[in-house]
Amino acid sequence: MTHMSDAPASLDTGRFAAGLLDPERRAPDNVTGPRGKAAVKRYNVYRNNVTVSLIDALGEMFPAVRALTGETFFRDMARIYVRAHPPASKLQFEYGETFAAFIAGFEPARGLPYLPDVARAERAWLTAYHAADAAPLDPSRLGAIAPDRVAEARFVMHPGFAAIGSAYPLFRIFAMNRKLMEHAPIRDGRAEAILITRPADKVTVTHLAPAAARFALALAEGETLGAAAAGALATDPEFDLNQALTVLLSTGALAAVVAPDDGDKR
Repeated sequence: MTHMSDAPASLDTGRFAAGLLDPERRAPDNVTGPRGKAAVKRYNVYRNNVTVSLIDALGEMFPAVRALTGETFFRDMARIYVRAHPPASKLQFEYGETFAAFIAGFEPARGLPYLPDVARAERAWLTAYHAADAAPLDPSRLGAIAPDRVAEARFVMHPGFAAIGSAYPLFRIFAMNRKLMEHAPIRDGRAEAILITRPADKVTVTHLAPAAARFALALAEGETLGAAAAGALATDPEFDLNQALTVLLSTGALAAVVAPDDGDKR
């Protein structure tokens, strides 16, 4: 296949690129080889290689989804996704941001209703891995706020923070299929959430109760500590604020606290 730098000036690069992920589209007529001969076969080989490379990339980014569906199903599903959603960035790790939404609408995957949540968690894991570095919040900063004003405090989350809620036992499904824990039968279907952080060089995955995830997400959206706690209690009267804060602090999910007095980040 000719390199783009060797291609004739009349080559329609837009059509060249568009055809790479559409097997039904005819190869551009003016794609030629080194001696000016038509290179339809070479183009088709290149087209197949591009698709296979993107499918392989998705398999690396979503190993739990692949494990849950099986290799053949995963590759068939990924091929449909790749053709419908070509990369929008030159950075490979940014690809697949819409994969979870695609799975949610993919009829053959309806038998695995938790699969979109697993994909969301895997995408969040990858985002956390590539997130900017930031020092976790020193718990003493929170302790420096007057007790009667703590409820008014707001927080800045670590760049690697994500909380993924689910109506399914997401943490166990995710952890077992990412080989973070031994496989064991899941005999109950209680809802679980996942906290993903990267306080240092390693991404950490922590189990959260759904109300604790609701609390963390409310803080991430800028709600005060008091309002976020009230929202969590409304969803689960057994929500434990101290325990939830301890988990967020110990995992490095919080990067800063905004004191209610002056709005300065501490």
